[in-house]
Amino acid sequence: MNKFAKSLARCVAAGAVLAATTAVGFTQDALEIAWVHSNAAAQSEQRVKAGFEEWLGESGNSWNVSFLDSQGSGEATASNLQDAVSRGVDAIIITMSDLRASKAAIDVAIEAGVPVFSVDSGFVEGIQVDVTTNNWAMSADVSPYLLDQIGGEGNLVFFRMAEHHGTRKRGDVMEKVLQEYGDVKVLAEHNIDYTAFFEDTTSSMQDYVARFGDEIDAVWAPWDEPAQATINVMKAAGLTDVKVIGIDGHPQAVAEVCKPDSMMIATVSQPFEGMGAQVGEWIKSIVVDGKSRDEVIPSDIVYMDAPLVTKQNCKDFM
Repeated sequence: MNKFAKSLARCVAAGAVLAATTAVGFTQDALEIAWVHSNAAAQSEQRVKAGFEEWLGESGNSWNVSFLDSQGSGEATASNLQDAVSRGVDAIIITMSDLRASKAAIDVAIEAGVPVFSVDSGFVEGIQVDVTTNNWAMSADVSPYLLDQIGGEGNLVFFRMAEHHGTRKRGDVMEKVLQEYGDVKVLAEHNIDYTAFFEDTTSSMQDYVARFGDEIDAVWAPWDEPAQATINVMKAAGLTDVKVIGIDGHPQAVAEVCKPDSMMIATVSQPFEGMGAQVGEWIKSIVVDGKSRDEVIPSDIVYMDAPLVTKQNCKDFM
């Protein structure tokens, strides 16, 4: 074999090794995914995670996924994002956060070439996509429903939570809707502490029940778990005629709506499991299959349907 042939053979062999190494680097099993929870205690985040994990099992992938819980803290969310980037992960999933508060950490991920996929966290420049539901539309469905169910008049306890973009939008819509219901009086308004949302809602509602008692006609809660906390407090105090709404459509909330004598009269069914599965599909297409973002994702924010659940149709969501 002449020198040229030998040199060519060495190049081909080296190319084969490089190709094999590159292929291993992009096999589905080799992916390292970091999942940054805003608050892993929230059922909505657990349902997104469950949908993703179900998709992962059914698709035959065995990616390595690490879960980081920020426990409702914006500072911890940013720190967890930076930690994920420093570990050299292949992709980051962030759930139920407010990305505006973590923009500096997001920029670090973008500079490092780590794609970020968010669920119900709002969109900031540089991430791949935010998959969510239309929070304005959900509140526009359930808020007038609650006020109509009390006949457009009476006394309301209004719980809000401004630290998450979705619950903030829901509360803002309710505030606008209330302007058209001049005979509804807001007895009290409270911004829930997300780091201990169930406990904070419970203690606040105990205070309102002690102060207002049977003057309370309705409770507006920004999601299902605080709604259930208020119901627990009112039941313990012997108040059973108050009308309460939530948003999320968790199985327990739907079951509560379906009880004929329950104070929970409505929720909105969010497809959290579907969001988790969709993120899995996008990661596979972009990170594993090498498709471009524009080829895979139709828009910066992708909205999924979220229907109103009432006592009339709740069995369809059981």
